[in-house]
Amino acid sequence: MKGTIEEHAERFSEIAAEYDDDKTPEYEACAGLVVKRARPNGTDTVLDLGCGTGAIALALAEDAERVVGRDISEGMLAEARRKAEERGLGNVEFGEGEFREPNYDGPANVVTSNFALHHLSEAEKRETIETIAGLDGGQSPSRTSSVGPRRVVLGDVMFFGSPDPDEPFYSPEVDDPSTVGSLVEMFTSVGYAVTKVDRVHDQVGVITAERVLASGQE
Repeated sequence: MKGTIEEHAERFSEIAAEYDDDKTPEYEACAGLVVKRARPNGTDTVLDLGCGTGAIALALAEDAERVVGRDISEGMLAEARRKAEERGLGNVEFGEGEFREPNYDGPANVVTSNFALHHLSEAEKRETIETIAGLDGGQSPSRTSSVGPRRVVLGDVMFFGSPDPDEPFYSPEVDDPSTVGSLVEMFTSVGYAVTKVDRVHDQVGVITAERVLASGQE
């Protein structure tokens, strides 16, 4: 991570009130794909990491039993809580948590994240994905083990080709995106099959990963 967690939290808290006013079409397309690929059912708990002002968490609340959002910025969390209250959503909870220490010990059948992981270094991303894979994924008719969420959907700045700081979405002074290939390897190394890669832009994409059980893909 370029800068401290506290610096990143303060930076986003300062812009929280206006954050939703400055969304690019690519960001909106990425968020829409994350929601589409997550596909929670009515008994699922979704954990949304780096939830920001709640765009993904709030969109999934209608289909999931429960949605838990975690972020490092209190300003962003305050906006997310405000929007949840305005919409009368009682099955969404927002609180402080980091990617590698989400401050959550309940079940997470589905994990999502959008436009946040690219702030971490390569090693920190790998540690994050290992942390996600170790969460309590809950049991279902197709599994007897509760280790690992059934599905992880990551929308983010990621490189499909060579990094280009002159193109949108990548600012080397604050961002540290990975290549698509590197992210796919991180998921497969912890027992997930990458079932879909959506290319939104040369530097933006969505990765969907499904837990692989001993009997095959879940």
